[in-house]
Amino acid sequence: MCGRFTLRHSADQLAARFDVQENALDVEPRYNIAPSQPVVAVTQPDGARRLEAMKWGLVPFWAKDPAVGNRMINAKAETVAEKPAFKHAFQRRRCLIPADGFYEWKKLPDGKQPLLIHRKADDLFAFAGLWEEWKDPDGTPLRTCTILTVAPNRLLSTIHDRMPVILAPEDEALWLDTSVKDPNRVLEVLRPYPDEPLEAYAVSRRVNAPTFDDPSLVEPEGDTDEDAEPPARAQYTPNPL
Repeated sequence: MCGRFTLRHSADQLAARFDVQENALDVEPRYNIAPSQPVVAVTQPDGARRLEAMKWGLVPFWAKDPAVGNRMINAKAETVAEKPAFKHAFQRRRCLIPADGFYEWKKLPDGKQPLLIHRKADDLFAFAGLWEEWKDPDGTPLRTCTILTVAPNRLLSTIHDRMPVILAPEDEALWLDTSVKDPNRVLEVLRPYPDEPLEAYAVSRRVNAPTFDDPSLVEPEGDTDEDAEPPARAQYTPNPL
């Protein structure tokens, strides 16, 4: 699965990497993005790529209660084209979710050890995502998203039985192009990312608390203050985009 990730690059860097034509977002560095929090997504309405803010946890447009999104932070690539909660978005609303690292937890005798997985170059990549727009009874829109997962590559298989779909850069355009209707062609890009460009290392257990969000979380274990108290969690406010 993918339950936490990082995005430490600026809006300008995101726009350059993902060929974004429209950007109305101020992007602050994030070191511990958690479900139900805002994330940055790259969408392509009318052929123009833009950065948008969305809430992590997909709420289908037909849902009666937006709380269902708390259970839909990930979608399995193997079933995404058929599952009622995801098939509409798979056909019509695919997106890129920029990141530069993600966390996974490895079971050890003394508990679970968080690991940061990132590209050795420590540069940007894109998760394959889906998005939806849900409206409350008074018509206020809420845009939400989910991250797709697949079976792990060799590196991740020693940590967890799933991994997020990291798209190859050459596959990003196809994933965003919803004029491509052949599901088999689209599903082909949802595969485990190669081992070689990635590395994983242990980080502080402070990352377990989503209220921690600071640069020390991405430092190797032992370089942080384990006894620090987590700050109060900020209230999420839906972005009007």
